[in-house]
Amino acid sequence: MNETIDLEPRQKAILNFLAQNTQLSREQIAKRLVLVYPVSKATLSRDLSLLIRQNLVTAMGKGPSCSYKTKSSHPLLKPIDLDQYFAQEPDQRKEAKTSFEFGIFKNLTGIILPEEKERMSALFRPFSDTTKKLDPTLMQRELERFMIELSWKSSKIEGNTYSLLETETLIKQNLEAPGKTKQEATMILNHKDAFRVIVENRNEFKTLSLTTIMKLHNTLTKGLSITSGIRKHAVGITGTTYKPVDNEWQIKEALEKLVLIVNKADYPLEKALIIIGTLPYIQPFADGNKRTSRMLANAVLMAYDYFPLSYRSVDENEYKEALILFYETINLYHIKRLFLDQYKFAVKTYFL
Repeated sequence: MNETIDLEPRQKAILNFLAQNTQLSREQIAKRLVLVYPVSKATLSRDLSLLIRQNLVTAMGKGPSCSYKTKSSHPLLKPIDLDQYFAQEPDQRKEAKTSFEFGIFKNLTGIILPEEKERMSALFRPFSDTTKKLDPTLMQRELERFMIELSWKSSKIEGNTYSLLETETLIKQNLEAPGKTKQEATMILNHKDAFRVIVENRNEFKTLSLTTIMKLHNTLTKGLSITSGIRKHAVGITGTTYKPVDNEWQIKEALEKLVLIVNKADYPLEKALIIIGTLPYIQPFADGNKRTSRMLANAVLMAYDYFPLSYRSVDENEYKEALILFYETINLYHIKRLFLDQYKFAVKTYFL
């Protein structure tokens, strides 16, 4: 759910301008705003006062030198409105970043705030203890149910047209759905195989390596005519003007930095969140980056005895928008929101 929904469209636009800049003066805000919403000085003043009262914006200084910025304790977590942002087509989003920024790595710490850690700790159920208490037959059924729902939704995010019931039939009976392609069935079965690799080799994912990531990517893309290993050419991403780094050695450097940051992080949910956002941002592979990030994040969660995520209840378009927003603004606000929502959903839904 878009958390700025109670604001007027004009106020959402102001918030988005501020989220994409360190800080702006009233005049700078007005110049940007007039391109989409004609506004008087008095109306802009009222809008800014409202955003300040709602604790979304803070004013810096007084009088003509006064400037405004979003009120966020972390540079990657500024509140931004998805609907307002995507009301413009990719080529119209003039302030969107179009290339990879290595500077992101210095900010990939503390992205789950102390108060959020407290809320997540209150929900925490050790995966191993929870599953040990279940009857073995029920445990296998629940594990299979989770695997089916993860394989279905993760594949659906990638454009797969299998329904949940068709996915269940494919995984349980190895029967492909009529009217579907062989590639769609292969994608789903690869998810099943990858999840089994995770379950059977949990401890291997406590400390990540390039080799571990490559192997998981290979499992997820087996039989899909996707080149293995780090890509050697440029790629484009639908729906955005952002272009990932296109030099093989820089791609490897970025991936190594990601591994280092994840291994240094001491909170499992933060490790997984870093992977979910940053691996697709790097786009180290010719294809299969998002599904690798979801499965790798689950591998890390399970390695530390956390529940994995099925993404069953996530809106796939909102998920894709949250990623594109990150590519174009280096903003993790909505990726984190969706990630924590899916973690809460998993804990409350599976292996009860």
